[in-house]
Amino acid sequence: MSLATEERAALCDLFDEIGPNEPTLCTGWQTRDLAAHLVIRERRADGAPGILLKPLAGYTRRVQDSYARRPWRELVDLVRNGPAPWWPTRIPALDKAVNSIEFFIHHEDTRRGQAGWEPRKPDAERDAALWAGLRRTSFLTLRRSPVGLVLHRPDGQEIVVKRAPESVTVSGEPGELLLFATGRAAVRVEFDGDQQAIEAVQGFRRRL
Repeated sequence: MSLATEERAALCDLFDEIGPNEPTLCTGWQTRDLAAHLVIRERRADGAPGILLKPLAGYTRRVQDSYARRPWRELVDLVRNGPAPWWPTRIPALDKAVNSIEFFIHHEDTRRGQAGWEPRKPDAERDAALWAGLRRTSFLTLRRSPVGLVLHRPDGQEIVVKRAPESVTVSGEPGELLLFATGRAAVRVEFDGDQQAIEAVQGFRRRL
């Protein structure tokens, strides 16, 4: 089973457990909003572009809100059942490439939106996939770092995102670094470098 399939199933199980009105790490979104986002990104060709394109964001928000008002069981089943039959990520290789990171992040958005969360234990197969995803993602989300930036995992592997005379190293498990790189605050990472440089890294907007 691919990471995308595992994370989708685990997220839907968590949705079933906690319901539609719980907080997430996505600012302003409850669980019903996050579920609606996941549905339109793989079922609504007219609504999905606004996820990334600002001029279309208003329409996407209206489509998403219409899904968020649906009965919770119906909405979760749409997420669980995956993309529309004609959607490209029905192809397993594309699903793995596109959805592994997406569903891991949103699973954690939901887990960490709840009180008392703890990081999951390391898993070699999952961490390998997340590290590969981080290599791609970090150069998009962290490219505007105001100082040099290195991502370091416990086994010593590193990703040099940006070279500069003044640099900060961010250390953590691959999943924690991925969440950091995509702008999440609820992460377990450590920073090494000049304090002013660390504050600069912590303060700049990390996003695509």
